[in-house]
Amino acid sequence: MAVTIEDVRHIASLARLGLTETRAAAIVNELNTILGHMDELAKVDTAGVQEAIGVGAEGLPVRGDSGPPIPLARSLDAFAPSVRGGFLLVPRLATHESTGES
Repeated sequence: MAVTIEDVRHIASLARLGLTETRAAAIVNELNTILGHMDELAKVDTAGVQEAIGVGAEGLPVRGDSGPPIPLARSLDAFAPSVRGGFLLVPRLATHESTGES
């Protein structure tokens, strides 16, 4: 299935993107090139190929943290306005303050 200029214009309008005709044509070409690569990959015979281990919903195994912590060149107090329990405290953004109005 090929992507058309109308497809790109439609998606651009849904996303409220302003695309020039030159850029829209370039995107059509880029998307169709990607789809062409996908068509070639779909032709590869993968029968009998073992699936990749650790890839999928479970993700890759993560090793546990070990070893001593790496000390900072300066203490947290030297560059943080406020520290509690090893965490940096930052002021709330004004946009997150409740105004008390309902």
